Amino acid sequence: MSIWNKLFGSAAESDQVDYYREGLGLLREGKFHEALTSFRLALKDSPGDPVVLQQIAIAYTRIGMTEEAAKTYRHVLKNKPDASGAHYGLAFIYLRGGQHEDAERHLRAFLESPPDGGDAQEHVAHARATLAQLRGEMFEQDLPDGHGG
Repeated sequence: MSIWNKLFGSAAESDQVDYYREGLGLLREGKFHEALTSFRLALKDSPGDPVVLQQIAIAYTRIGMTEEAAKTYRHVLKNKPDASGAHYGLAFIYLRGGQHEDAERHLRAFLESPPDGGDAQEHVAHARATLAQLRGEMFEQDLPDGHGG
């Protein structure tokens, strides 16, 4: 590599597409299939990246491929058990599927080490409210007549 390329970067490096950022933009625009393609390309640049994989799972969820989304979240958790985003996503997939105990387990795991940042507090509040609601439902189901009396 020449000194000029070391100092200023090569043309190829500056022309590279940031597929992850592209995918995020497409996801925000509601172009879920296109976002999925971009995230898959980002994954080629960074194999096994849990952040990219979680975005892939979000795209799968948005296009209705919930089983693929769940598999992707479980893959993330296998390699990074404390990935809060994967716990959050999986919890709501389980909740929609009526698997309340699994949903509760993942909501608790999410809340044990919640993410930081701008919209994180919204997700934390949603997870807490959902968990409280689930616990209330489970408590009522455990009572002899099913409704507290």
